[in-house]
Amino acid sequence: MMASKHPHLHDHEVILDVRHLNVSYGKVEALHDVSLTIRRGEIVTVIGPNGAGKTTLLAALMGLLPSTGEITYMGQPRAREREVEQLVCQGMTLVPEKRELFAEMSVEDNLLLGAFDRYRTGHRDQMETMDEVFELFPRLEERRAQLAGTLSGGERQMLAMGRALMAKPKLLMLDEPSLGLAPLIIKEIFRIIVELKSTGVAILLVEQNARAALQIADYGYVLETGEVSLAGPSGELAADPRVIESYLGLGHKPA
Repeated sequence: MMASKHPHLHDHEVILDVRHLNVSYGKVEALHDVSLTIRRGEIVTVIGPNGAGKTTLLAALMGLLPSTGEITYMGQPRAREREVEQLVCQGMTLVPEKRELFAEMSVEDNLLLGAFDRYRTGHRDQMETMDEVFELFPRLEERRAQLAGTLSGGERQMLAMGRALMAKPKLLMLDEPSLGLAPLIIKEIFRIIVELKSTGVAILLVEQNARAALQIADYGYVLETGEVSLAGPSGELAADPRVIESYLGLGHKPA
């Protein structure tokens, strides 16, 4: 396992603190006054309907979209002009909904690409990290020589997560990891997300599958039409009548 050598040194250390985040597309405000906090070894989920701004939020945090407000990462206020590459080097990693793998390359080569920035900055621990990834995802090890394009949907999601972990992130952001997957595979992916938490990585999980997300998260935010409408410990949110009615009710079968 990718366990920290000093598990108790930085417990509850704030990894990401976002205050009054706004994102506009021209005159249209896509995110309004969004604030959230993620600590080390914590799973925070953002749930909400399609088109609520969940992917926009991740893109803004990753520096892919201009935003206003304050973003503090690892105790440092983030400069506006931060390049995506710099953020990746500082341990922020996004697994996009489209999973963006290199279909014509093997599973192993896709994983090695995830370690490229670390390699470029002088780290030579990629084979060791790959063993840790294989420990989490035994199925990837079985298919290490297979082309990524021949994998099933669930295996592609595992590979996208494994590749992100090769960068040894401090903050792992997952955009709709359950999208399009069968219930059994979703269970497996979410089990692995919980296992990752024990390694000390902070996880921001954006999900439409509110039921599955709230079961594993420590804290949740409900994002509706670009604003946080509810926030709280995930157990409280899962018991909130408004959440039950909108996201967990009988009419909403788990995806």
